[in-house]
Amino acid sequence: MSRLTLRIVIVLAGLSIAGITFTQVYWVRKAFDIRENQFYRDVNAALVNVANRVFEINKTPSSANNPVTQVSTNYFVVTINGPIDASLLEFLIETEFEKRSIKADFEYGVYDCIYKCMARDTDGQAGNTRLVNQAALPHWDNAPMDGYYFGVQFPKREANLVSQMGIWMFSSAVNLVVIFFFVYTLFVILKQRRLSEIQRDFINNMTHEFKTPISTIAISAEVLKDPSIVNKPERLLTYTTIIQNENNRLKQQVERVLQMARLDREEIKLKKEVLDVHDIINEAVKNISISKTSSESNIELKLDTSAAQVNADKLHLTNVFFNLLDNALKYCKETPRIVISTTKLNDLLHITVKDNGIGISPENHKKVFQKFFRVSTGNIHDVKGFGIGLNYVKLVVESHKGKINLASELGKGSTFTLIFPVA
Repeated sequence: MSRLTLRIVIVLAGLSIAGITFTQVYWVRKAFDIRENQFYRDVNAALVNVANRVFEINKTPSSANNPVTQVSTNYFVVTINGPIDASLLEFLIETEFEKRSIKADFEYGVYDCIYKCMARDTDGQAGNTRLVNQAALPHWDNAPMDGYYFGVQFPKREANLVSQMGIWMFSSAVNLVVIFFFVYTLFVILKQRRLSEIQRDFINNMTHEFKTPISTIAISAEVLKDPSIVNKPERLLTYTTIIQNENNRLKQQVERVLQMARLDREEIKLKKEVLDVHDIINEAVKNISISKTSSESNIELKLDTSAAQVNADKLHLTNVFFNLLDNALKYCKETPRIVISTTKLNDLLHITVKDNGIGISPENHKKVFQKFFRVSTGNIHDVKGFGIGLNYVKLVVESHKGKINLASELGKGSTFTLIFPVA
C-alpha cells in the first residue's frame, strides 16, 4: 500500500468514524428529548387529574386555567383551592401515575398556608414510588399569597428516562464496539506497514553490510587461484589474512543477529560471575583497536573507582562496550575522541562512554534503542549496520538489572551512561 493510499484510507476512516459518532449522538439525543417531552406530558396530565379530584373532594369549582406549573425540569407544583390530606394526596398521585405507567421515583409535599411552609410527613414506601421527607421540597416563589398548592419532584428523572432507552443504549454500545474494531484495524494496518518498512530497511542494511566482505573474499579468492602466487609468500599471506578477517567480520554480524533472536525469545542464558568492569572495558578497547584500521582514534580511560565489581556475563558485557565503542567510531566525521569513565555512587556503578560524534536529535533518543531503527539518512549507506546494536545493548543491560541513559545533541556528540548494581 502506497503512502498516498494509506493517507486517503486514514482520512476516510476518520471521517467515517466522526460521521457515525455524530449520527449516533444526534439520534440518541433526539430519542431522549422525545421521551422527556412525553414524560412531561404524562406528568402534567396526571397532575391535572389529581387537581380535579381534589376539587371534587373539596366540592369547589375547578380552575379555569391549567393548575399545573413546571417550576424546573424535575419539579412541578399544582394549585388547589383548599387544604388536602397528605395520605389522600399520595393515593391520588400514585393512582394517576399508575394509569400512565409513570414509574419514576418522586417526592411530594403539601404547602401549609398557616405556617407558610411545606408540610412535614414521615418517610414511606408505596409500590414502586419512593416517598421522602416532604420538607425537603423547595417553596414556590410565585405561589398566590393565600393559595394552596402541592409540589411533586422527581429526583432521578434523567436516570429513569435513560433506563427506558434500552434499545438506544444497546445500539450505542454496538456502535462503540464497531468504532473500536475500526480503530484497531487502522492501528494494525499502520503497524504492519511499519514492520514492512523495518523489514525492508533491515534487508537493505544487511545487503550493504554483507556485500563488501563477500566482494573482498571473492576478489582475494580470484587472486589466490593464480598458481604463481605460491612463489610470493608475502602476497599469499596478505590475501589469506584478508579472507580470514572478512570471514570473521561476517561471522560477527551473523552472531549479532542470532543473539538478538535469542534475546527476543528469552532463550539466552546468562552465565553470571563476579567481574571487574575495568578488565572488561580494557578487553573491549583492545578488540575494537584490532578490528578498526584507523590509528588516529583516541580512547581515553578514566577508571577512577576501585569498587568496579559486578555480577555479569563476561561475553555479553564485553559485547556491550564493543558495540558502544563501535558506534562512537562509526558515527564520527572527525578524529574520534572517546572517553570512558567509571564512578561509584552508593551501591551503583556508573559507567559513561562519551564521544565527539555526530550526535542524536532529542526526538530519536528513545527510538535508537528500538530494534532495527536507524536514524534516516535517505539512500546514503556510508555507515554500515543493522540497527540492532543499541537494542542489544539495552536488552543486555536490563537483563543484568541495570539501566542505560542517553544524553546527546546533534553535532555535539553522545554520552551513554550504564548503571549496574555493585557485586
